[in-house]
Amino acid sequence: MKQFIKTHVDATPIVDNVFAVVALAQEAKAKYGASKVIDATIGSLNDEAGSLVAFDSVFNHYNEIDNKAKAKYASSFSGNADYKKQVYEWVKQDAQLDLAHKVIATPGGSGAVSTTINDILDSGDTLVMPEIAWGSYKLMATMSNIKTETYSLFDGDAFHISDFKRVCHEVMDREGKVLAIINDPCHNPTGYSLTQQEWKEVIQVLNELSEQGPVVLMNDIAYIDFSYDIAMSRKYLETFNEIKDNVMIVVAFSCSKTLTSYGLRCGAALLLAQDEASVRQVEIVMEKSARALWSNIPNAAMDNFVYTTTIGYDAFDKEKAYYVDLLKTRSTIFTTEAKEVGLTHYPYREGFFVTLDIEDKEILNAYHEALMKEHIFTVKVNKGIRVGLCSLNIEKTKGLAKRMKDILGTI
Repeated sequence: MKQFIKTHVDATPIVDNVFAVVALAQEAKAKYGASKVIDATIGSLNDEAGSLVAFDSVFNHYNEIDNKAKAKYASSFSGNADYKKQVYEWVKQDAQLDLAHKVIATPGGSGAVSTTINDILDSGDTLVMPEIAWGSYKLMATMSNIKTETYSLFDGDAFHISDFKRVCHEVMDREGKVLAIINDPCHNPTGYSLTQQEWKEVIQVLNELSEQGPVVLMNDIAYIDFSYDIAMSRKYLETFNEIKDNVMIVVAFSCSKTLTSYGLRCGAALLLAQDEASVRQVEIVMEKSARALWSNIPNAAMDNFVYTTTIGYDAFDKEKAYYVDLLKTRSTIFTTEAKEVGLTHYPYREGFFVTLDIEDKEILNAYHEALMKEHIFTVKVNKGIRVGLCSLNIEKTKGLAKRMKDILGTI
């Protein structure tokens, strides 16, 4: 018998580990007091007082935008022309890109990711993604009846290029096409960033694959503007110039992270390839998806991004730099102390999160529960425990690694 929902869809109730643990942390703070609780669950930036950071340089101008500009539709369902132009300039900055390109405005970086998955792959195809990753990648694929296969993220302290190559070739041999995700720089949830050499090796793999069929790499850059060496954060993009004609790169950009405007859904998909006709082909399909799925991106959000990253850039850059330095201080404290006490984590270089290396699932589950009993709230991910340093002040970061190591010793 037919059901109300479509036939090929996963109808099991959604279980979001992040929001569930966030709720438990909030309950603990209400019961024991915020000072007694370590809440490392939050994936957004908090200040030293424990409050959500909303850049004054972003929102003061947003509040000054005329109400009619906030109320009106954008000039196009693919995004305002000045916004799309500025997204391209902002993403590449000083990097030299010699590729054909187009930009589609999306509801946050997640909109760029989901529309890429849906418009590149057919039902029954396979998305290649890292085994340690943002959980919504898999959810997005599953909702479109797309399978996933994962590659090992690390080989020691380096990107596992050989396993990335292995999985991509297996999918190409079977399906004649590959869409793979690399979340870089400032990987969520490990805080890893590939080196320039590692990116060159990735491009080499993509070019090899392209001899068999079309290859699309999705580069999720949600956290790029919190790189610790911001002047060099875009340098790796120049390796994209070496892609062959049968390779395309889709860069998923997030205003949510860059501007600390998580709820004001605005982002973009930046399409890059050697052949302009190939870029236009994908752009057409993504334009139609945009019209069909969300119709319009908030006009004022796009206007505010353009203003903030041009006229208001100096104030924005100064404010953001303060919090990048704060993140660096927090992460240095945690990783230094973790090394001192022998608390093992995946290789970390920069960004919002550090992830403890715990591959045994039973130990992982028991450890997560033990941490919560001691009022330390973290997020379970595949093969690890994510610690949101973005949400912890310096005082709560100090000594945390030792506490976590001591609790692990009881498991």
